[in-house]
Amino acid sequence: MSYSLVVFDWDGTLMDSTHSIVAAIQGACRDLELPVPSASDASWVIGLSLESALRRAVPQLTQAMLPRFLERYRTHYLLRDPELRLFDGIPELLTALAERDVRLAVATGKSRVGLTRALAATGLGPMFDATRTADETFSKPHPAMLHELMSELDVDPARVVMVGDTSHDMQMATNAGVHGLGVTYGAHTLKELEGCGPQAVLDSVPLVRDWLLSRTLAAAA
Repeated sequence: MSYSLVVFDWDGTLMDSTHSIVAAIQGACRDLELPVPSASDASWVIGLSLESALRRAVPQLTQAMLPRFLERYRTHYLLRDPELRLFDGIPELLTALAERDVRLAVATGKSRVGLTRALAATGLGPMFDATRTADETFSKPHPAMLHELMSELDVDPARVVMVGDTSHDMQMATNAGVHGLGVTYGAHTLKELEGCGPQAVLDSVPLVRDWLLSRTLAAAA
């Protein structure tokens, strides 16, 4: 298989932010005196749109509470912002793919404001040919993000792979008719990822790099 478009999830795949998201959900629950979800329950919803994630992780959250909860969540998340870093090797991975004329995109559960801020902070904005966020279209695992990216970049589904750390990413790939590549260094477990039928599940950025480069060389010919 030769891929000409690689679509990346953001949180837990490119950026080491899983722990910050979990802590922000738990902190907001404490502030509003709501039951605090376990780390595993909070991490399971990562990748969904924020409101969808919160309703799953905090079922006691009412519509009336939502604005206050979102404000507290964002406060906790931003307090940890200085700690956020790309996983080691991510800039080099993206550069290696771009040098092979592979198109790069992002499909994320973040908001547009959040992704724009993250792209600016990391300097990765120019690396991507297109991006989609959960507040612009349907949330994962609906295939809309991938369908829209493929349409915008004029790439056939057979030449696309979705790289992500959650079962939501892998299920979105299946729903969109593209391949999935799972990574276990983010939010979901090996079992959860394998249950969605990806091409492979890898546990490090170097392995992801090797796997992708071995399947994109022909795309640059």
